[in-house]
Amino acid sequence: MTMTAPFSYLDTPTAAPLSISELIPGVYNLLEYAAVAAGEQVLILAEHGTDPVVIQAIAAAAAYRNAEVHVLSLPPFSAGGWDAATPSPLPASAHAAADVVISLTWWGEVHTTQLFFNEIAKQKARFVSLHQTATAAALATGARFPLELYFALEAKAYARIAAAQEIRVTTTLGTDVTFRAFTTPGHPSTPLTSGMWRPFPYGGANFYPDQTDGVVVIEESTVTGVPAERITLKLAGNRVTAIEGSAAAAELRRYAPNGYYMRHALIGLNPKVRSAGGTQFEREKHAGAFYFGLDGLTTQGTIDRNGPGHAHCDCQFDAPTITLDGERFVDNGHLLLLDDPEIHQLAQKFGPAEVLLNPNPRLVLPPRYSR
Repeated sequence: MTMTAPFSYLDTPTAAPLSISELIPGVYNLLEYAAVAAGEQVLILAEHGTDPVVIQAIAAAAAYRNAEVHVLSLPPFSAGGWDAATPSPLPASAHAAADVVISLTWWGEVHTTQLFFNEIAKQKARFVSLHQTATAAALATGARFPLELYFALEAKAYARIAAAQEIRVTTTLGTDVTFRAFTTPGHPSTPLTSGMWRPFPYGGANFYPDQTDGVVVIEESTVTGVPAERITLKLAGNRVTAIEGSAAAAELRRYAPNGYYMRHALIGLNPKVRSAGGTQFEREKHAGAFYFGLDGLTTQGTIDRNGPGHAHCDCQFDAPTITLDGERFVDNGHLLLLDDPEIHQLAQKFGPAEVLLNPNPRLVLPPRYSR
């Protein structure tokens, strides 16, 4: 049994037409992040249920830059790529001809064979994904956070993570999991270049562990939503060794019958992304949040990071405590980097630091501070 959670854009609110002006500051940052330039071929991948106001705002802003705008409306992608027969060849064909792709899908296109990360890396396009965030609310909140200020936060976060030997995550519900032998992307985030994929709103520091051990109490996941009953995962050697619970635990086991491994994890960095009221893939980017992505083992029971496992299951934790080699990095959901004096000094370039770096999700950043 699970509690109700949105499953697609079909059951999320759409925006009033006049609200498009509230979206433009966030859309401006999106196009700066994607480095959209005049004359480029911009492909917007939307689902049939994506909010038309969101599509219009992005299309109009790209057209204002004198880009050539194309909108392709698709059936929804499957959760975690479980339906290996989708999508059709059309999105990949259009992707090959584009300079920029902006994906407005609910579930990740990157968990499909045709649009997996390694396929994106082969193409010239810069690829930005708004998974579960192609909403007016996401574009009017986390998307407004200044790009330069985010880059500074991310650079500091990656420097700390890359220097650590061990990352430990605990929660009040009982999660206690430790990551070792991990790698990071190896370069700080910048406006995108050819073959690069990034999520939007920008929001987190990603790492890829080869050793994960401990216990996880599921708070929300791709497969279960918010479970009404306790589900516990046990991990050893970067694999899930046990899934304990009732009906929702059985759902997790059925989703990946060959078993799971820990594919990646992410620490949220964006203080203006909503931590209340947002979808799972929106909240994961909130400063101080944490999530990890399990994926399915092969039929031989092995780990294959070179392709989709067709059973990607993201698990979200809104208020963890995270330590790097024993030193606190996140304290009960508060990202301590937000207190860094250099970050405060840079924030003053855009407006009052106490406003820009305040992680209260109800204090929406005024547009005048977005750039």
